[in-house]
Amino acid sequence: MDTAQNGIERALHFFEHMQPADLARLNEVYCRDARFKDPFNEVQGLAAIEKIFAHMFANMTAPRFVITQCVQQEAECFVAWDFVFGLPSLQQGAEQVIRGASHLRMQPEDGRWRIALHRDYWDAAEELYEKFPVLGNLMRWLKRRVNS
Repeated sequence: MDTAQNGIERALHFFEHMQPADLARLNEVYCRDARFKDPFNEVQGLAAIEKIFAHMFANMTAPRFVITQCVQQEAECFVAWDFVFGLPSLQQGAEQVIRGASHLRMQPEDGRWRIALHRDYWDAAEELYEKFPVLGNLMRWLKRRVNS
């Protein structure tokens, strides 16, 4: 019998090992009508979630998630992660890291527990924008102004 714990373990393994070819298997970890939200997107359904991950693979060099912690209570869990990637436009594709967390809510569908809600939390200004040369200077200046 499948459990929420099994579904969470399957999903975390999927995220840590995900490659472009794996996007065709998103239905193994997400419900058909799953909702996904991060600082840039808010979508519902497998096709829309697949587009987000496909965009990630198309625009980043060697993107990968490193799960650093997971706290679960029944069908809910919070996952801390490091997202490691390269961007060709930044420092000759030097490796970058975004630290964040995800809230996953699992529910059974067709006899297996899958993600029904996936909400990512991370600071786009600090973790991403500040890494761009011109935009980074502006973001750091704004931060200093707000803190003074």
